[in-house]
Amino acid sequence: MSKIRVLIADDHAIVRDGLRQLLNGQPDMETAGEAGDGREALEKAKSLHPDVVLLDVAMPRLSGLEVISLIREAAPDSQIVVLSMHAKETYVQQALAAGALGYVLKASPSQDILEAIRAARRGEYFLSSRLRAEVIGKYLKTRKNPPSLRGYDLLSEREQQVFRLVAQGHSTDQIADILCVSPKTVEKHRTSLMNKLGVHDRLELLKYAIKIGIVDPELWED
Repeated sequence: MSKIRVLIADDHAIVRDGLRQLLNGQPDMETAGEAGDGREALEKAKSLHPDVVLLDVAMPRLSGLEVISLIREAAPDSQIVVLSMHAKETYVQQALAAGALGYVLKASPSQDILEAIRAARRGEYFLSSRLRAEVIGKYLKTRKNPPSLRGYDLLSEREQQVFRLVAQGHSTDQIADILCVSPKTVEKHRTSLMNKLGVHDRLELLKYAIKIGIVDPELWED
């Protein structure tokens, strides 16, 4: 049986070292690559096509939550497990909504990480044993009956991506580079989405993003 190829994405080298030793010590796993920030994680996922991406939420250059949706678009066969120090239910909900199959706390036993990776490879959800199991149930129920987000649900998928990246503080050139489009195209999407949402500047856009739960204020401050 082929081993599960895992891409490790965390901005702390000591964490990556420990995870690499843990994964390479398993008979059914191997490290496919490593990334130190969100942007590198996206590029490595595109080029390496790992079976599972083990992804930290709070990373420089591109947040883990935004990376999840971008990886799901660029490498749809790669499943994602979030490894985070944040135990808030809102973080878990956002990670699952973005496309992650697992959410494990860094303080959890190493067995949780291994089980989450194996579950994700099978296409199954997994939560850290220290998190309340009801979170997945609530998410799945919400997904079946999604709440109305008023103007946000009128945006195209690309406009929603631009919306989130703008809210996270990325410039037009940075967004163009991340999405592999021209700055002119980004500006076109930005103008369109702002008109649809009825906002006039980035501050209003950020307040709107926080209000509807697209951006968590505490995570954004990190």
